[in-house]
Amino acid sequence: MKTYSYTFKTANELARLIDEYFLYIEGEYHLEQKPATDKKEQTENKVWDREPAPPTFCGLALFLGFNSMQEFEDYEQNGKHQKLLKRGRLRIEASYEAKLFEKPTGAIFALKSMGWNDKSEPNSPPDKSNNTLKVEITNTGPDTARNEKEVKI
Repeated sequence: MKTYSYTFKTANELARLIDEYFLYIEGEYHLEQKPATDKKEQTENKVWDREPAPPTFCGLALFLGFNSMQEFEDYEQNGKHQKLLKRGRLRIEASYEAKLFEKPTGAIFALKSMGWNDKSEPNSPPDKSNNTLKVEITNTGPDTARNEKEVKI
């Protein structure tokens, strides 16, 4: 079995680091008091010290101390705590899936690169709810004229 330079002492340590990553990307802010005006009372403004960032696989890998995505994916497949990395991956994928309801274009691209497919599989069973509409056109009046001489007035 391959040994890793970034082994995590315990599963709890890795789980804690993954949770810290997701907290980190939420950004940091502080509240500043906005002075009261004649018409409005004093309010609080959120001022970002560090802007929120979207969850990414590369971001998670860097945060955990991996040197490349290949190392991350290798540990995810063969490492001691691979289930935790797979769960971290699932959390990122879930965030992209949720974005399908907001701004779908980028999310669709990202999900396709994660193996999602927008086409039905060729070996999948046929959809029983597929209703086919058959349209048949029949002539009910006189035959149409093929030239001017056939037209009667």
